[in-house]
Amino acid sequence: MSQVTDRRRLEALQAALAAEHAAVYGYGVVGGRIGEGRRAEARSAYDAHRAHRDALVREVRDLGGQPVAAAAAYALPFPVPDSAAAVRFAAELEERVAGVYSDLVRASAGARRREAAGALREAAVRAVRWRGESVAFPGLAERAGAAGTPTVSTAPTP
Repeated sequence: MSQVTDRRRLEALQAALAAEHAAVYGYGVVGGRIGEGRRAEARSAYDAHRAHRDALVREVRDLGGQPVAAAAAYALPFPVPDSAAAVRFAAELEERVAGVYSDLVRASAGARRREAAGALREAAVRAVRWRGESVAFPGLAERAGAAGTPTVSTAPTP
């Protein structure tokens, strides 16, 4: 691989890692507000994002990079005072993660591309379960914007 390709791949891995950090944080918020009936689903998603985060940390290090650190806190796109808002927030988290994995699919090849596509699929399925509906092309920002789907900010709070 060329240095440019390696750099793009590392940048995409770092973006996926940052999104996973934000998702782990976000599911902490979801878990504190979600109703009992969906708590196991939230815990399962939290565990999946932690596993993806840990794998990405290892992969970034294996490529000689310094893994991007998690922020102490993240800005929420809207208040999450109850279970209904927690469900909406979980769906948005998954849509954001799907978009980042879509970028990683484009920047990767071989086994890494298959893994990224699998993570994209997992996030898209979780988003459908949380939201109750789907989009034609999950993970593509241009489709999400066309459908009016907001993205979750992964920017740390000031």
